[in-house]
Amino acid sequence: MELYEEALQKFAEALGRAEKSEPSDPNAMTLSTASADGRPSGRMVLLKGFDAHGFVFFTNHESRKAQHLTSNPRAALTFHWKSLGEQIHIEGTVTPVSKLEADDYWKTRPRESQIGAWASLQSRMLDNRKTLEDRMAEFDKKYRKGAVPRPAWWSGFRVKPNRIEFWKAAPFRLHHRTLYESHGKGWEKHLLFP
Repeated sequence: MELYEEALQKFAEALGRAEKSEPSDPNAMTLSTASADGRPSGRMVLLKGFDAHGFVFFTNHESRKAQHLTSNPRAALTFHWKSLGEQIHIEGTVTPVSKLEADDYWKTRPRESQIGAWASLQSRMLDNRKTLEDRMAEFDKKYRKGAVPRPAWWSGFRVKPNRIEFWKAAPFRLHHRTLYESHGKGWEKHLLFP
């Protein structure tokens, strides 16, 4: 088994454990980005899939995070599962998902979430909550019949890893850290001091 495949398998096993032990959203991750001028920002998003091509999440492409990723297509993902005493940190390059992938995922979303995507001008100033509620009602009425179409500005991103670190808590802060890192055409595996 290649080292990259080994890292993905370890991730899948950890996520499987988290799905059994975390009280909510075991797929929640901190997405860290930076603006074109290097200003960092982090927020929680949900992992919606992963494979050898990368780790996928969806968002409004007019949001602050999407603006960062468009101008500086690098990101870090951090999963922290307190119930397991485990953490996984992933760094890599970012590309948009295909329209087909975005359409396929959009169809799985609850109708209310689809309407919410239309109603929210994500990351822009909101004068009051009623404005958002009015927009929800407007789009609910507009798309009352039939399927709710995916907005052109709502899609996903894929983080292609070049670094994956596994962290496991241990007594006396002598934690276990294993790093998988891409070098040229292959991957290397190293242990790290805690």
